[in-house]
Amino acid sequence: MKNQKGFTLIEIMVVVIILGLLAGLVLPRILGQEEKAKFEAAKVQIRSLESALDAFKLDNGFYPATDQGLDALIIKPEAGRVPNKWREGGYLKPARIPKDPWGKEFVYFAPGSEGREYEILSYGADNEPGGEGNNADIESWKME
Repeated sequence: MKNQKGFTLIEIMVVVIILGLLAGLVLPRILGQEEKAKFEAAKVQIRSLESALDAFKLDNGFYPATDQGLDALIIKPEAGRVPNKWREGGYLKPARIPKDPWGKEFVYFAPGSEGREYEILSYGADNEPGGEGNNADIESWKME
């Protein structure tokens, strides 16, 4: 009988099982970090939008209305309360309203509820109001 080289079926199955166990332990941690990073990115984007809104108010004395939306930061509103001292070139660089990390539009209300001057929010991964975990909303007034 010749010396046969190679792996037996048992050896291959043991390696596959070990790889499966490792994937089961490592992948959830990696995926959890990705979602956490998306939440942090959404918070950074909201803070950036808040800064642009504050600059808009500083120049014009008011925040854009809900119907003018965040677009008022890049295009001078021509309807509703028209800003007299709108900054040439807008309030965001580059001149575009970012989408949230899930590819959806941020939601903007002005005035906001409960006496807030405005509210900016992302509905999270499910793009539906409410939710928990990856589907939780990110709300400007609840960020630390």
